[in-house]
Amino acid sequence: MRVYLKKEFFSDREFLITENASMKAIAFKYSTGVEAIRIENKKGYFIILPFKGQQIWRANFCGKDLWMKTMMDEPQMTDVYLETYGAFLLHCGLDAIGSPTCYEDKHAQHGRLPSVCYQKAYIDCGEDYIAVGGRYDYDKTFVTNYSFCPECRLYENDSVLKIHVEIENRRKDPLEYAYLCHINFRPIDGAQLVYSADYDAKHVKVIRANSDSEKMKEFKDKITNNVELHHIVGAQGEIYDPEICFTVTYKGDENGRAYTLQKSDEGACYVSHPVSSLPVGVRWISRTGNEDSMGMILPATSEAMGYTYSKRTGQMKTLGAYEKLIFDIEAGYLEKTAMDIVLKKIEEIKTKK
Repeated sequence: MRVYLKKEFFSDREFLITENASMKAIAFKYSTGVEAIRIENKKGYFIILPFKGQQIWRANFCGKDLWMKTMMDEPQMTDVYLETYGAFLLHCGLDAIGSPTCYEDKHAQHGRLPSVCYQKAYIDCGEDYIAVGGRYDYDKTFVTNYSFCPECRLYENDSVLKIHVEIENRRKDPLEYAYLCHINFRPIDGAQLVYSADYDAKHVKVIRANSDSEKMKEFKDKITNNVELHHIVGAQGEIYDPEICFTVTYKGDENGRAYTLQKSDEGACYVSHPVSSLPVGVRWISRTGNEDSMGMILPATSEAMGYTYSKRTGQMKTLGAYEKLIFDIEAGYLEKTAMDIVLKKIEEIKTKK
């Protein structure tokens, strides 16, 4: 059953909008006025902002708060990227991703999509799942016309979100685009990063910045010489203030899917993404004391260094006339048994010739 949402459905008081035998969808409004839906199952919950970027604001599974530590408890009624920052997952693009890095870049940080207002939003309730999705149409006459349609689905016994994305070019002219799925886990000190890529400087590239301090330069040099130094979360001597970005070249399995874990003794934060549609793995780690984020993989079409850089390096993608792109991302938490299965799969991918 699909129900199309209206902003009038939301108020300061929580409202049960739909349920099945083992799941609930509860609508409410933050004190800032931003509409939200909390989807609950046996393993936990996630909170999505159906009209504001379809951001997944919070996620908690198996008793673990998965979202980044942030000073912003509630989403704000603004479209300025860093003035409403702290979500677990944001869709970024399509005009560009990353920060403007030169005078020629005129786009907002991470493009138009993160906080855009959706024209349509809906909730689907099946026998064993509940999903929230929406549609954002952008039309600039004589220039661009596209639809961006994400959906986030949770099954009754699962602790992993299934994120489905459709991008459609609605003009006869080619559509130039970039996309990044900004997934912000909370770091787990003592955990280990494990992922389906070769652990060397060729496949795990540290991004340098002109603003780097001498200590930051030295730390980046160490990681470049031995990328496994950054695999232990919270290791002595690490510096991620304000941030370090990496570009990771992933390998996929027989289905073309790559895997990333933040592995602890109890379980793991988990992402799986398709390497054909999202060939660039952006890694973003920020540990400032006020913010704490393990962006262990932000699946993307290009490096997150702005439009001009992506264009110059041939990383901008193109959809043909009326063409549609569809892909699926998984993000969430795996308990130990499921984690061990993915660890084995990663090892098989890494050793495959």
